[in-house]
Amino acid sequence: MSFGMNRVELIGRLGADVTVNHLMSGGRVANLSIATDESYFNGSGEKVDKTEWHRVVTFQPGLIDMLERHAKKGRLIHAEGKLQTRRWKKDGEDSDRFSTEILIVPGHKVQFLDRPNGNGAAAQPAGGETMPAGGAPAQTDDLESDEVPF
Repeated sequence: MSFGMNRVELIGRLGADVTVNHLMSGGRVANLSIATDESYFNGSGEKVDKTEWHRVVTFQPGLIDMLERHAKKGRLIHAEGKLQTRRWKKDGEDSDRFSTEILIVPGHKVQFLDRPNGNGAAAQPAGGETMPAGGAPAQTDDLESDEVPF
């Protein structure tokens, strides 16, 4: 018997507004781009800032509705999901293409950790609307958190 766990948690800033596309099946898919950053000192003692970009995807209708209203570039977001790698072939090419993304399914959630200022960009740290995938929004208490420096 084998056992495994596939779970990802990210806290970062949205690099763009959410993109929602309609599928031929009639459903919708939401795509997010989340940036996380870290700093370290290299061997020469110089500070190095590194940004990692993550693709996040969901097919959950209620979650997509909430993301359309609130997922704006610059917002601080917490997302839970699982890693998924897709493989496909592009027309006219023999080799496979791969894409690894974080898939948000029922049982996972998305939470905004700041309040938007008037133009959709991040303003101040605070508790935000939480949306469990496949469920209804849940309210959270205000949280104190440090501003992410990017």
